Amino acid sequence: MDIFLIRLLQFMLAIGLLVLLHEGGHFFFAKLFGIRVEKFYLFFDPSIWKWDGSLFKFKPKNSATQYGVGWLPLGGYCKIAGMIDESFDTEQMKQPAQPWEFRSKPAWQRLLVMIGGVLVNFLLALFIYSMILFYWGDTYIPTKNMTLGMKFNTEAKQYGFKDGDILVGTENGEFKDFSADMYRALSEATRADIIRNGKPMSISLPGDINLLGMLKAEPSFVRPLIPAVVDSVMANSPAAEIGLQKGDEIVAINGKPVDSYNEFTDRLGVLEDMMTDAKTQADSLKIRTATIVVSRKAEEGMSQKDTLAVTLTPDLKLGFFVQTIAGIYQPITKEYGFFESFPAGIAYGLNVLKGYVGDMKYVFTADGAKSIGGFGAIGSLFPPMWDWYMFWKMTAFLSIILAFMNILPIPALDGGHVLFLIYEMITRRKPSETFMIRAEYFGFGLLILLMVFANLNDILRWLGYM
Repeated sequence: MDIFLIRLLQFMLAIGLLVLLHEGGHFFFAKLFGIRVEKFYLFFDPSIWKWDGSLFKFKPKNSATQYGVGWLPLGGYCKIAGMIDESFDTEQMKQPAQPWEFRSKPAWQRLLVMIGGVLVNFLLALFIYSMILFYWGDTYIPTKNMTLGMKFNTEAKQYGFKDGDILVGTENGEFKDFSADMYRALSEATRADIIRNGKPMSISLPGDINLLGMLKAEPSFVRPLIPAVVDSVMANSPAAEIGLQKGDEIVAINGKPVDSYNEFTDRLGVLEDMMTDAKTQADSLKIRTATIVVSRKAEEGMSQKDTLAVTLTPDLKLGFFVQTIAGIYQPITKEYGFFESFPAGIAYGLNVLKGYVGDMKYVFTADGAKSIGGFGAIGSLFPPMWDWYMFWKMTAFLSIILAFMNILPIPALDGGHVLFLIYEMITRRKPSETFMIRAEYFGFGLLILLMVFANLNDILRWLGYM
């Protein structure tokens, strides 16, 4: 529950900040051009019976704007006079146009009002990335420094990779670190540069490997190879009961050898699959009862192998930890001065945007549609403990997503309004108000369906059906 609350708090804080600044972008340009803003709200405030839906509201003296916080945390809005938006205030549009209304202003001013939110979110993301680099620097482990190599799945081995190969780069350059960018580069590469047994060599690739398939495969296409060496043992765990100690190495489970912690977890995954077919408690206990072979140091520097019987926990855990990648390899930290951080942060943010936009093509596939997530999926991206570095990094990422999604040419989104304004600027004709109202209803309905679909995916994943 504590983990859930910490993630929820981070999610709410990040979304609240992004929505507030996004709407603030619209607000700024509206005020700049003398357009009246009637309401400025964080979250939506649909009325319930006699309650107007506001958790908090106030209207400064001599101001036309009411500020407030709604009860429905699905976004926010800036109600601009004389504009067809999600408020669907059609009565106002039946009245004669006033000079302070959105519809009375030149198209270029209305265009700036509409892109204001997207502009703020995009610039905010670049600023946050810049400040992250200035304060924390850029810490990473180059893949070429991962001297133990990588562990590859069956598909990767069909292309010619072998366990222990060290990934260096592709024909387009060296990999910086083990990240989504590395996967993207591999999926588009026609050549992978590796080090095998200390010797540089190359492997031919098709240039069109399915990125989503690489990431979703179990086991995944490639992972850093981690030795199955015990670093610490959980108290009162099965590992503690059989006497596992720091430095012990697991070399086999249930008679099958394992060459790494990666393969050990794969073997446990096979047991998880078997558990789904267990009919009785006795069947479950039989699957949980395992035999492991441990290599441990003996006297005079020699090693010995002990065979130990153990009953795994109901969720098939042994109860020990291995070293993390950061514990095995020495990370590199590149530091930036204040002014150096801005071009670096801009480059970082543009690269994130490029990767996100490039990955959008997978949304229109069957597996891609299943990978769409709602509030639960987004919230789970935040760390289970409060970490300001990860909080700001996730906030910047969500800011870029919010900017990109809002500029899509879908009615009810900023991009839909921008599309109609560009049409007006080219043809010198405004779309009719009837058309705009119908388009707004269509777009709003489409967004609701997408939201329901995304959050239904979250529920199905939580229930174990996806």
